[in-house]
Amino acid sequence: MAALSDGEIWKPFFIAIGASALFFGRFRARAFVICLAIALLITTQLTGLLKLAVDRHRPKQVESVRMVQLQKARPKLLALFRKPIIRFSGSSDRNRSGPSFPSGHMATNSVIAVFCTLFYRRRGWLYWFVAVAVGYSRIYLGAHWPSDVIATLFLGTGEALLLLGLFELIWRSAARKWMPELFARHPSLMVGHASSLPSLNVQACRGTSPSERRTGGSRYLL
Repeated sequence: MAALSDGEIWKPFFIAIGASALFFGRFRARAFVICLAIALLITTQLTGLLKLAVDRHRPKQVESVRMVQLQKARPKLLALFRKPIIRFSGSSDRNRSGPSFPSGHMATNSVIAVFCTLFYRRRGWLYWFVAVAVGYSRIYLGAHWPSDVIATLFLGTGEALLLLGLFELIWRSAARKWMPELFARHPSLMVGHASSLPSLNVQACRGTSPSERRTGGSRYLL
């Protein structure tokens, strides 16, 4: 649980995946990384503002709860191979952490899960298991109330959908005007190539004969 909540452990992996997608990926992979990075920057700022506005105390700030902490290590990944520190919160923990709601961990992973689901539908939805596990770890470690995690799940999902819709709108308006050739190949951020769009497959079907439409032409619509 402590490892799931420690972003310093997983940050190098996410950076490596993002850099690989930017340098070696195709259009959809690059669009995914760029849009996700912008969305995370925005949601992080919104989460910070909401924390200050709500100013809700964490469980460990108002009562004695079990805390599991990883030992210090460089690189942080080595902390996974050391016995964690288990103790109960006390008066010294009341001023060490910021407000409880919303959960920054849950907001970040909810946004990532939404983007993975919409960009990579067949396998992207699997990241929701990671998001739920991270959310549970925050409750397990006494860092958040269950209501913090559940509410942030819906909050992060809504923010991700709104931002992704905004990015798609900007792309379709700006790219059509400034990059018409690229837009012709990629009219949507979430579709790898224009040939993958159903509307274009329907247009291809229109060029067939009536007999072909009744028989083999129907496969284009699928």
